[in-house]
Amino acid sequence: MRYIDLRSDTVTQPTQAMRDAMYHAVVGDDVFDDDPTVRELEVFAAKLFGKEDALFVTSGTQGNACAVMAWTRRGECIVIDPHSHIADHEAGSYAQLAGVSLRFPQSENGVMNPESVCACITDDADLQVARTGLVVLENAHSSGAVVPLDNMRAVYEAAHEKGVPVHLDGARLYNAAATLGVRDIREMTCYGDTVMCCLSKGLCAPVGSILAGPKDVIRRAKKIRKLLGGGMRQAGFLAAAGKLALTEMTERVAEDHENARYLGARLAEIDGVHVFTNRIQIDMVFFSADWDTEKAARYPAWMHAHGIQVTGLMDGEYRMVTHRDVSRADCDTVAACVRQFAAEE
Repeated sequence: MRYIDLRSDTVTQPTQAMRDAMYHAVVGDDVFDDDPTVRELEVFAAKLFGKEDALFVTSGTQGNACAVMAWTRRGECIVIDPHSHIADHEAGSYAQLAGVSLRFPQSENGVMNPESVCACITDDADLQVARTGLVVLENAHSSGAVVPLDNMRAVYEAAHEKGVPVHLDGARLYNAAATLGVRDIREMTCYGDTVMCCLSKGLCAPVGSILAGPKDVIRRAKKIRKLLGGGMRQAGFLAAAGKLALTEMTERVAEDHENARYLGARLAEIDGVHVFTNRIQIDMVFFSADWDTEKAARYPAWMHAHGIQVTGLMDGEYRMVTHRDVSRADCDTVAACVRQFAAEE
């Protein structure tokens, strides 16, 4: 049975071209720097993002952890949006692995106030306050919001005025680029001294992310990757698919955004379902529903029984994510099922 899977864009299946490239990849031992396909991907990604070097990592979480650990010292703090992925959804890696704390500026849907960012940045002058080692931007944001370029620029400049580097969590970098109308991705990556980009979400690679930045930072990150268990061996099989993610899949994410808007519109027609239409900026649809606790608890299993995989209630909201494996017809099917579920007693 084929399921329509809306849990995340991480569930995308690799394309046939990716499967063919993986089969034919020339590989070596990446820990010994012997894998030519990995290095080809890293060199290509570094140039694409306008950075000196790049590192192929197992996941976005690992890429962010490598960046935070490479830039900071234990006991420092990072300035970051309070609802960013690093803060909320990476198992507290900033504390457990990097030994840093978080400082939250004024922010709304990932758009941080530059003046507040500046006010949050501290140095060693006050013995009672942790020194700021890093500012983190996220675009697109975990909320589905896209941060405008002028805000990215203002935050970047505020951090640099205080001598603090900026890391760009670009897990869905190309989704943000599509919404902003950015054709050259360097228009965005220039506002991060390091940038992490996931290849395994809407870009459809089976595994992996890229961390790009200065050579010395990437060198430190590579050792940290090893420490974290990310020193892969014949990783070129994965890197071959990752290269195609960056060369063949970036333009198509706009289709996912169109399907998300379409799905949101169909869901909004259902009595008792309240879609946050102003937040459909990328491939994510968020909504609330007038369902009691018992009905809300039944929702994921009911949808699964009808061939649709969804996540349950989180912080009072439901989320659906479109991607390459969700068609316009699938969106109609999903909306019809939600309508049926909503109508049941």
